[in-house]
Amino acid sequence: MLELNYLLAIASGSLVGFTLGLIGGGGSILAVPLLVYVVGVPSTHIAIGTSAVAVGIAAAANLVIHARSGTVKWRCALVFAVSGILGAATGAHIGKMVDGGHLLLLFGVLMVVVGGMMLRPRKSGSNADVMLTRESMPRLLPLLIGIGFLVGTLSGFFGIGGGFLIVPGLIGATAMPLINAIGSSLVSVTAFGLTTAASYAMSGLIDWTLAGLFIGGGALGGFVGTRLAHHLAGRRRVLTFIFSGVVIAIGLYVIARSLVH
Repeated sequence: MLELNYLLAIASGSLVGFTLGLIGGGGSILAVPLLVYVVGVPSTHIAIGTSAVAVGIAAAANLVIHARSGTVKWRCALVFAVSGILGAATGAHIGKMVDGGHLLLLFGVLMVVVGGMMLRPRKSGSNADVMLTRESMPRLLPLLIGIGFLVGTLSGFFGIGGGFLIVPGLIGATAMPLINAIGSSLVSVTAFGLTTAASYAMSGLIDWTLAGLFIGGGALGGFVGTRLAHHLAGRRRVLTFIFSGVVIAIGLYVIARSLVH
């Protein structure tokens, strides 16, 4: 039975990694329900803590790729991330105090919202040269700090990367182009994931073996998904629509299960 759980953890991680590689985001929202309903993790809090480890490490790997491509606006990204770390620590602390059943119900609602947001076209900013300087600081700093803290809090509370909120948050605060927002968001996703993981680890709410297997599966799935994405580049929008439908369906299932219990 234990070996089956390990295989299911690898398979679940592969599915998350595959989705991230194929459509470039959203996959981490599947981590918690997969750990609870497929792998069979008995505690919602342990599932959230374990997924936070996987999300943080996967984001760090993707950040290296974007950094090499020069798409990260480091100053803006770091201010947003530091503010968000405080929010993530706050959110994780609150999340651990909420009953696991209620937390799962809220997570299901979040999945439906995320699925709906993915159906909307992603808007891009027009200020490719945006930079946090002494001159732009009075305008940019309050927005980066405020939005960063809010997004970090939600990320910590649910144990997710929060990229679906970070990307539009960065564009709203700085008007940077979409490609820069995606690259820069990974600084925050990494920071938020690892902050949440550290908070849950201090409370003994992480299954490290499952986390390792999930990450290993995610790396394998991510490689396959990225390769396939190049062949299906023209159909990326269709894939996103299909995935958002799956996320909404799973979210409704999570809500139904939570209400029954």
